[in-house]
Amino acid sequence: MLEAGVWGVVGGLALLIGAGIGVSVRVPPRAIGLVMALGAGVLISAVAFELTEAAFQSSGGTVVTGGLLAGAMTFFIGDLVIDSRGGSNRKRSGNEQAGGSAMALVLGALLDGIPESVAIGASLLGGGAVGIPVVVAVFLSNIPEGLAASTGLRAAGRSVRWVLALWASVVVVSGIAAGLGFAFLGGADSTAVAVTQAFAAGAILTMLADTMMPEALEKGGSSAGLVTTLGFVLAFLLSHL
Repeated sequence: MLEAGVWGVVGGLALLIGAGIGVSVRVPPRAIGLVMALGAGVLISAVAFELTEAAFQSSGGTVVTGGLLAGAMTFFIGDLVIDSRGGSNRKRSGNEQAGGSAMALVLGALLDGIPESVAIGASLLGGGAVGIPVVVAVFLSNIPEGLAASTGLRAAGRSVRWVLALWASVVVVSGIAAGLGFAFLGGADSTAVAVTQAFAAGAILTMLADTMMPEALEKGGSSAGLVTTLGFVLAFLLSHL
């Protein structure tokens, strides 16, 4: 459990790195969009090969389908609630976040980060070797997430202290979620592990389509698709090293 928690913190620390860049350096909107695209491609690869495929190999298509749909619906419903409270633009790099409430932005950040952390905890089952590509994918995708969201929060008038405190809290929760994901599944059968992996995959895919990819396309332009593919290829090669 402790090891999984540490890896969860490592993955979450990238949010603080991205936030530090976002609050200290003026990054052009196009660059933000392209790094968001790269992070999205990396996560798509991790979802496909480290979570969904692993779940399918152990428990078959029915379990994977159910887990994917459950994860997607859970994120979708949670996102609707947060959007209605002012957190719909939490990953935007412009001043769109000006109307968002502090609590909605915090809850939105947690909603986005928890599935990734649970995925880390689940992937470390069975010795931990499989979890490394997932940790790296989460780390690489979290940098642009933290960068874009923090840039937007600053544009919306949030203080540097508030922004950094937000991502620090997400890092702590990421570590806890990864540790709990590992602890609860440590003695579980393969079906329970597969359901959790697929659930996390569905939630992550829905998050990507809802928050990261729109920002990547809007700010990165037509090149966003190519950069997304590059991120996918890099993560794919990493998972097969």
